[in-house]
Amino acid sequence: MNLYERHLLPHLTHCVCGSPVMAHQRRRVVPGASGQVLEIGFGSGLNLPFYDRTKVRRLWALEPSPEMRALAAPRIEASGLDVHLLELPGEAVPLPDQSVDSVVVTFTLCTIPDAAAALGQIRRVLRPDGRLLFCEHGAAPTPGVRRWQDRLNGVWGALAGGCNLNREMAPLIEDAGFRFDEVRSAYVPRTPRFLGYNTWGVARPR
Repeated sequence: MNLYERHLLPHLTHCVCGSPVMAHQRRRVVPGASGQVLEIGFGSGLNLPFYDRTKVRRLWALEPSPEMRALAAPRIEASGLDVHLLELPGEAVPLPDQSVDSVVVTFTLCTIPDAAAALGQIRRVLRPDGRLLFCEHGAAPTPGVRRWQDRLNGVWGALAGGCNLNREMAPLIEDAGFRFDEVRSAYVPRTPRFLGYNTWGVARPR
């Protein structure tokens, strides 16, 4: 890991992912979490204000980056939630089979190197009636925008910690063995179109 990735990127990620537009998108899905909750890609704890404290018994917060965990520490302390940090990547969830009620993943599947493996782990730990609550950016349906996503993907990934612009999120989730209770996709406002096509909703294990 170079100096940029260690010292600058975590703060840039926190600032960009903490924008009002992204907060609005988080608010669409995070309050639906309940019971034993696992969040994949916890980052700097930007989802914490949106959890319903009357419904969440415990929050398992999976985040491999020590720099992001350090940024999250004051938010965890102020959250009033029972938060347990897991210092592993999304492809390695150290929880038993069918042990959580809800999994939250926001703006994370774009970055995980093996997103299919991470979704397989999510499906493994979810109870049969559990729910995956997600909001992700990804491949746009507009041909011109998609061409720019493909062109910029390599450079963007190098600057943004491995983030991919052109992953097709709904098929990725379905192919991992989930069915949608609800799913929506749209360009979000005040965001560059190559970065602003979001897919969000709720899915359950098939």
